[in-house]
Amino acid sequence: MVAVNRGGQGGKPARDLMDGLLAGAAGTTALNAVSYLDMAVRGRPASQTPQETVRRLAGLARAGELASEQPSRMTENRRSGLGPLLGYATGLATSALFAAALRRRRIPVPAAAALLGAAAMLASDAPITALGISDPRSWSRADWLADLAPHLAYGVVSALTWHLLAGDRRR
Repeated sequence: MVAVNRGGQGGKPARDLMDGLLAGAAGTTALNAVSYLDMAVRGRPASQTPQETVRRLAGLARAGELASEQPSRMTENRRSGLGPLLGYATGLATSALFAAALRRRRIPVPAAAALLGAAAMLASDAPITALGISDPRSWSRADWLADLAPHLAYGVVSALTWHLLAGDRRR
């Protein structure tokens, strides 16, 4: 079985963090590609959840216009930009934290993929649940699959990228 070996490489924490960020970027790209493919195949619209997350977080931060229930077109556009940026930040942070936490451990790629996918799904779904934007308990099977598939792609691509980067240093 292929495993990621982070120990015995003389690796530095900064290198581990960079590996995690690169793996997270690759995983986030895969997540977005699977999400857009799902939209294209099923003909579904883009989710408004990221923009609503920005609005609710802005309300908690008392960030004025971003929190407005009646935003201007410019504010809507800002939310449309900030929402996906939150997703990128989540994807990068999830993989970077994973890399930092497991830098000296050997872990099989399938296990790393499952852990990364589950962590990214939790990091995405917990805030929208806590903010009252969505309630996963009310999701249909199709809703769960639409959420699971991109996060699984994230986990697989992030874990494989992390493994390849670790292999680079062994050469």
